[in-house]
Amino acid sequence: MNDRTALVTGANKGIGKQIARLLAAEGFTVYVGSRDAERGRRASEEIGDAARPLVLDVTDPDGVAAAARRVDRLDVLVNNAGISPSLALPAESGADEFRRTYETNVFGVVTVTNAFLPALRRSPRPRIVNVSSGTGSLTWSTGPNPQFAHGHGGAAAYRSSKTALNALTVLYAQTLAEENFKVNALAPGLRATDLNGRAAAASGDPAEAAQGAVRLALLPEDGPTGGFFSWDGTPVPW
Repeated sequence: MNDRTALVTGANKGIGKQIARLLAAEGFTVYVGSRDAERGRRASEEIGDAARPLVLDVTDPDGVAAAARRVDRLDVLVNNAGISPSLALPAESGADEFRRTYETNVFGVVTVTNAFLPALRRSPRPRIVNVSSGTGSLTWSTGPNPQFAHGHGGAAAYRSSKTALNALTVLYAQTLAEENFKVNALAPGLRATDLNGRAAAASGDPAEAAQGAVRLALLPEDGPTGGFFSWDGTPVPW
C-alpha cells in the first residue's frame, strides 16, 4: 500500500495528467483533481490503481473545502490547473478576461493551497509545486531568454497571472519554511496542450514538462524552496 499521497489539480489532461502518472509511478497515491467528474474518472482509470479521482474546481471555494475534507494527509500538492483565454495584448484585453484568468491561476491556487494546508502539515516532508510559465518572468520578458522572443505584450492576462503566482510562491515558501515545506514554481516550456492556440500548435511533449514538476515534488531535505525552475532543472529568473 502506498504511504505517500499527492494531489494534482487540473489532472485529467495535458501536463497535469502526466504529472499524476509519473507520481503514481513513483509510488504515490495520487488524487486526480478535475472539474468534471467523468473526465477525472477516465483519467484515473488510465493512470492506474494508484490514482483516485477527486472533483475539484479551483474557482469554487465550497467545492475545494469539500474535497479537502476527503484527504487526511497530503505529501505533495501540485497546483497545475490554469487557463489562458486569449493571446491578446493588454490594451485589447478587457478587465473581465483578467478577472477570469486570475480567478483560476491566482485565486484558485490560494484557495486550494490554504484548504489543503492542514493535510500537508501532517506530512513529514510537504512539497508544493506551482506550475507557472517562463512568460511570467519579468526578467525574461524584458531581455534575452532561451524560451521566447521578448518585447511583445501578448497573452497579457495569462502572463501577468503567472507573475503573480511566482510572487505567491516566494511568499508561501517564506511563510512555511520553518515547517519543513518546500514551495517552488515550474516553468514547463511550450507544450502541446489545449491551453491556447499557440500551445495547441506546439510540438513539446507534456510528459517532459511533467518530469520537472516531479523533480520538485521529490526534493530532498536540503533542496531549494522559494525558487523558480525550468522543466530541465535550471533556474529561471524572476
